[in-house]
Amino acid sequence: MSDIIRLLPDSVANQIAAGEVVQRPASAVKELLENTIDAGATDIKLIIKESGKSLIQVTDNGCGMSERDARMCFERHATSKIQKADDLLAIRTLGFRGEALASIASIAQVELKTKRHEDEIGTSILIEGTEFKEQSPVSCQNGTTVSVKNLFFNVPARRNFLKSNTLELKYIIEEFFRVALVNPDISFTFYNQDKILFQLPSANLKQRIINLYGSFYSQRLIPVEQQTDLVNISGFIGKPEFAKKTRGEQYFFANGRFIKSAYLHNAVDRAFKELIPDDSIPSYFLFMEVDPQTIDVNIHPTKTEINFQDIKSIYAILHAAVKQSIGKFSLSPSLDFDVEQSMNFPPVPENHPIRQPVITVNPDYNPFEKKVQPQTSFTFPPKPSPSIQGWRDLYTTQPPDPLAELIEFPVITNVNSGDTSNGFTGGTPVNRKPGVQVKNSFVVTDTISGIIIIDQQHAHERILYERFLAAGRSESKPGQHQLIPQTITLNPDDAQLFHEWDTHFRNLGFEINDFGKGSFVVHAIPMNIESGDIRLFVESVLESLKSSGQEPKTDHQQVLAKTMAKKLSIKRGKKIHQEEIDALIENLFSCKVPGVSPDGKPTMYVISYDELHTKFKI
Repeated sequence: MSDIIRLLPDSVANQIAAGEVVQRPASAVKELLENTIDAGATDIKLIIKESGKSLIQVTDNGCGMSERDARMCFERHATSKIQKADDLLAIRTLGFRGEALASIASIAQVELKTKRHEDEIGTSILIEGTEFKEQSPVSCQNGTTVSVKNLFFNVPARRNFLKSNTLELKYIIEEFFRVALVNPDISFTFYNQDKILFQLPSANLKQRIINLYGSFYSQRLIPVEQQTDLVNISGFIGKPEFAKKTRGEQYFFANGRFIKSAYLHNAVDRAFKELIPDDSIPSYFLFMEVDPQTIDVNIHPTKTEINFQDIKSIYAILHAAVKQSIGKFSLSPSLDFDVEQSMNFPPVPENHPIRQPVITVNPDYNPFEKKVQPQTSFTFPPKPSPSIQGWRDLYTTQPPDPLAELIEFPVITNVNSGDTSNGFTGGTPVNRKPGVQVKNSFVVTDTISGIIIIDQQHAHERILYERFLAAGRSESKPGQHQLIPQTITLNPDDAQLFHEWDTHFRNLGFEINDFGKGSFVVHAIPMNIESGDIRLFVESVLESLKSSGQEPKTDHQQVLAKTMAKKLSIKRGKKIHQEEIDALIENLFSCKVPGVSPDGKPTMYVISYDELHTKFKI
């Protein structure tokens, strides 16, 4: 038998490495930005077109490269950061493995222009899919410019797995934020489709956070500072009252490198215990400085996960530092009152004589004398017209019940009792007595053939799901206009996601307009949503969409209908009134698939009379 093991060609090996290093355009952006940081740049420009699919260009004013270095940087494992194995235990740079440019060049058309400050002329290099095309002298500015065009042009299968432009841009923004936050002293300019998306001047950390997330963050941040022999912790956490339903503002940095750690996140989360709701997530921007020899940063291809030698001690120190900052700084909101100027007394002069106060008494005052007080006239507002929704809301003293609208649904009383496609074979409740709620979680009713036990939460999810699905697939449904529009603010990730789903929100009755810089104005909401804190509701829906809406070939309207049904459904443990019980039963059996919830869980359990006869041995 002939030998079968052989070395792979460099072009194939580079593409295999690219599969680990460059998963999508955002991965290339991360690697290129990290190289600029290592080059000592103080001003960086990032230019994106078609969410990085057609162009990713990074320009910096760093140290630049010589003619030889410009050619060598595209070789695998060619790096200036380490020379021997021991250097891996003292890494303080970002791109140290020397695989980034080699991997990117194997799956894209790359043009490099670079010039050192001491040189008069720079170097230009063209590479397409690991194939060296040209190297020539060029006149360019100090620093380096890398242009990556047509990513995955020679690997069409990989390109087909990329998501929509909106979603890929969201991933790029995430990587940009991670680099920009940890380097506030560097100025950044981010262009998307020839328009400036972010322009960040050199600043301190707090100002950098404000520039990225909005000016309203100036009152939301609490500083954290803790120095120990093991770890130095600094940064900011968000005040508990501003905790959000969505992720995206949770950042850990170790020695200038963004990391992910569910274990350390739990340390911060525990510090906020009993200060925020269980389903809310605190914001934090925390930096940890540790001895490089106590961590291993090369355990993951993207280097977002690292190993700590003594992570339990770091956990305890982090938890204590965050908890101390929460207790140290005032968390109650400050109230500004208009002070009556007449109450502002000037300070008493140093030698001012002190006089004893004099009391004047009216000898004719009679405390029992009755005086007729002038009658105050009141003007009552006109009685509201029942046709005007806004005025009706002003005079409503009780919040609307979540099941009140269900009473108005059309009721279908003829359901095929032999249809088993929906998992229900018990027949329609006919001539039954009113349903009964048990344990504030279940509804019991009877049919011709037996007794039905209904899970009120799953049943309501099915009712709302089919209603939202029907509304979303028809023409845009008018919502309930707000008398005073609410303004909500979303972080950049959620804002991008909302833009992607905007049409589907509008089909359900939302009318939310972009006000710029992450602010949105809510003019209308669907009829069965209470006009409370719309921001929390929108954030919770977006958080659910992040996980459920990214599957391939997803029906977006179906995902949104399911998400809203789960958020708005009446939960177990809530007492409902008799008319709501009856409406729940009737409307459940008017659904197309009454037997299961949108998640496929049973909405009811049927006990036949024959089964009861057997149990009781009748």
